[in-house]
Amino acid sequence: MIMWFFIPCLTALLAVGISHWVYMWLNPKCNGKLPPGSMGFPIIGETLEFFAPHPFHSIPPFIRNRMEKYGAVFRTSLVGKKVVVSTDPEVNTYIFQQEDRSVLLWYTESFMKVLGKKSLLTHHGVIHKYLKNLILHHVGPENLKANVMSELDAVICSHLHAWARHGTVDLKEVTSNMLFDYAAKQLMSYDESKTPLKLAENFKAFIYGLLSFPLDIPGTAYHACLQGRKNATKIITDIYNDRKASKIRRGDFLDHLLEEVESEKSFLNESSAIDLVLVLLFAYHETTSTTSTLVPKFISDHPDVLAELTKEHEEILKNRDDETSEITWQEYKSMTFTHMVINETVRLANIVPAIFRKVVKDVEVKGYTIPEGWLVMVVPSALHLNPDVYTDPHTFNPWRWEGKELHAGSKTFMAFGGGVRLCVGADFAKLQMAIFIHYLVTKYRWKINGGDEKMIRRPGLVFPNGLPIEISEKDMKC
Repeated sequence: MIMWFFIPCLTALLAVGISHWVYMWLNPKCNGKLPPGSMGFPIIGETLEFFAPHPFHSIPPFIRNRMEKYGAVFRTSLVGKKVVVSTDPEVNTYIFQQEDRSVLLWYTESFMKVLGKKSLLTHHGVIHKYLKNLILHHVGPENLKANVMSELDAVICSHLHAWARHGTVDLKEVTSNMLFDYAAKQLMSYDESKTPLKLAENFKAFIYGLLSFPLDIPGTAYHACLQGRKNATKIITDIYNDRKASKIRRGDFLDHLLEEVESEKSFLNESSAIDLVLVLLFAYHETTSTTSTLVPKFISDHPDVLAELTKEHEEILKNRDDETSEITWQEYKSMTFTHMVINETVRLANIVPAIFRKVVKDVEVKGYTIPEGWLVMVVPSALHLNPDVYTDPHTFNPWRWEGKELHAGSKTFMAFGGGVRLCVGADFAKLQMAIFIHYLVTKYRWKINGGDEKMIRRPGLVFPNGLPIEISEKDMKC
């Protein structure tokens, strides 16, 4: 009898407990006014809808639908985290200004496990500034002008020539390979063609599972990603140790890291140096290569843009004593329309779909309170594709940049991030694209065999491979 009495009591208590827990999930505590929104289902929140694939040239439906319902700032829950999503330029700017005070950079645990817990992405304040300056030694304007530009010129020329020999190539694949080969050589003098090691192969496995569901069992993309990271890290570590033991210097970024590790005042150790090389390879391989893939696509879709680019670059050739000479820094700086094309490309590309910050102290902004422990997600595409900010925003129109600043971010242009975390490689990316455009429009003819239907955003990838380009040389060669 006693047991039959307790069972209904326990069931009732359990039901009350679950109901209270669900209520608290749907109505989070806050010392002020939370932004409007929905927390979705307990634990999973609204994660499934957030990660759904969508057309490339669009604000994600998850974001767009909630903007229409709740406004430019709203709350949600993703992968078990409470999140405030901001598509408001004023709020975004304020959040970036609070870096290292009320907010800190944030990525998922699975993401940091893959990229390295001692990488540039995990550090804040003085150490982040120190690491950023290390990278600027490699990709800052002075080194771009003195060393990188000539090397990039040769690499791009060589790869374009090779593409033309094949006739038809996968545009995303070959641009990724081009920049990976360049980065591996510049960072640590690695040449895949001269070693049995397979860094590129392991690195691709690492990239393709980077933002997959974090299920670490054989057969999953995340497991392959972790294995790829493990193998790539071992290759980089072996190169690092061989260089350290041999004391032979190659004049690359690894030499500079070795010097820093040995310095008494350095924040760098061997583990963080290796993670830094891995993160830089990722930045070269995925972000820069994706933008370079889109350049021929956008240009070929807009003959008026191609004509204007050709005019600008043929004028550069006419003003040279030798048309076959390398691009000079002065020529690069004179490419005004080219930089307009680059800005428009990165505006539409939205390579970084979301920027996350973790709130470490309650943030008050625009009448709302973002509680400590919550995340803030800034969505660049919601600004770049906003018709109130950009006229006819889905149209590729480089002329919209005429007379505007071409080399800086703003409240409404966040292609390279914002605040103290502004992309340290932005100048390199622009230089690489300008050189690529120069040779593409002056030396080659090409045709993209695929439309926008091939360009679908998915978690971890901007768009899949499978964008063929037919390419052939004109009369002159690089």
